[in-house]
Amino acid sequence: MDLPMNIYFWVLCIVPIVLLIVLLVGFQWSALKAAFVTLIVTIIIGMGFFRATFLVIGIELLRASWSSISIILVIISAIFLYEVSDEANAFNTLNHFFKTVAPNELVRILLIGVVFASFLQGVTGFGVPILVTAPLLIQIGLKPVWAVVIPLIGHSWAGTFGTLAIAWKALLEQIVATQNDFANHTAFFAGIFLFILTFAANFFIVYQYGKSKALMKGFIAIVVITVIQGGGQLYLSQINPELAAFLPSACALGALILLSKSPLYKEEWALQHSKIMREKSFKVGETKETETKTMSTFQALIPYLLMTILTLTVLLITPLYKFLNQFSYGPNLIETVTGYGVVNEAVESYSPITPFTHAGMFLFLAAFASYLYYKNKGFVKSPHAMKYIITRTIKRAISPSIAVLVLLAISRVMAGTGQTIILAEGITNVLGPYYILVAPFIGLLGSFITGSNMSSNILFGGFQYLTAEFIGANTSLIVGAQTAGGAIGMAFAPGNIILGTSATGTLGLEGKVMVKIIPFTLVVAIIFALLLFFIS
Repeated sequence: MDLPMNIYFWVLCIVPIVLLIVLLVGFQWSALKAAFVTLIVTIIIGMGFFRATFLVIGIELLRASWSSISIILVIISAIFLYEVSDEANAFNTLNHFFKTVAPNELVRILLIGVVFASFLQGVTGFGVPILVTAPLLIQIGLKPVWAVVIPLIGHSWAGTFGTLAIAWKALLEQIVATQNDFANHTAFFAGIFLFILTFAANFFIVYQYGKSKALMKGFIAIVVITVIQGGGQLYLSQINPELAAFLPSACALGALILLSKSPLYKEEWALQHSKIMREKSFKVGETKETETKTMSTFQALIPYLLMTILTLTVLLITPLYKFLNQFSYGPNLIETVTGYGVVNEAVESYSPITPFTHAGMFLFLAAFASYLYYKNKGFVKSPHAMKYIITRTIKRAISPSIAVLVLLAISRVMAGTGQTIILAEGITNVLGPYYILVAPFIGLLGSFITGSNMSSNILFGGFQYLTAEFIGANTSLIVGAQTAGGAIGMAFAPGNIILGTSATGTLGLEGKVMVKIIPFTLVVAIIFALLLFFIS
């Protein structure tokens, strides 16, 4: 390999990243439109300056296309599950349940904005936690802006291992060294950072509700949520990453409900004049709802319970898992070489998909079975309900699915033509060992500009790994900081904020939401950077 290492080529390599940021943030383009333009520029740079042939570009685009299928299947299935629940009005039942089970207003906010949002992130993701919980928070009395802020921050800790670990798998896809030791070590470091994020998120939300008085009242709840969610994720990331966010969230949901029955939280309690709450026009404990609940809480949770049962049955029964996992396919890709000698080795079965143990299969089966159940029980009354569900699912899934494909293509073209290598070596030469201080911010930047930790890992996962190798740093530590930083960035990504404001009828207030979240994200990212520095 004879890649030219100079400032001219380094600037060429940074152009795609800078262009993507400028188009998204500066010109407010959609992620899809910005990614398409960036991909074209990336290909031009790869062919015009890095001597990549049509064959090199074609194979890298094929790699990206195939890798995107696995992710897109999860996106479609997750949205399908959400639409089934929405069609059956299951979320109205859940809202009634939360009001009944948690008389303490602060605990109720944490139950919906942190624990339930995290539970949804564990199984669905892709904005569903914000779409569901922000309206629920408004119904219990939060100001619209804070109803968006709280779930954005509250579920960010699950940004790596949520949605059955789709962002985690995308991260490993970008790195050659995906052996178990590397994956386990990286998951451990990521889990440590995300444990800190879990505590920080709960602390921030409780403090905003009522400062020191709220902290005194809610401290036990903060500890319980942090230990179960943060500690549970850290432990499960070493055993079963697909369930590392979902199971702890489910356990935290049960634990907080039980905690609400304890002497500490069983009484009705609320702070007067909390800055995040609307002024109450009725007494605590009263409700403005007059509708009769027609669906039980158990029935409302059926899609998620089915998904849990299916996943645990297949993943934990080893003989069954081995039998189903043997059915897989990945394309055979030939070796390519650029004019500068960058070799992309041949692969007999590239990124094989195992359909019967795929996360998308569990989500789809759970959603479809739930639809049949709701239809049979009369919760879904329209004879054309499935048609409407499928139509809405496709509309919601098209944009993120194509965006994922194009972002993967950018990442693969940069890697396959040698641009990622030049970029990593250039930053290494400038910052040297102090690069570790910016590693979390790179992950944060990726999620901010794309709205997804998965996309951040796709864009920068391989780059962070290569840079860590160049400076002689612990690759697992740096890559773990990448995805943990990406989890922070999810909290104030413009695309995610827009989901919240659209769900709460407050479009146009995105700036106010961002202003409240940015200080939190920067403080946590700085803590990550300092921790990285001292560990190294």
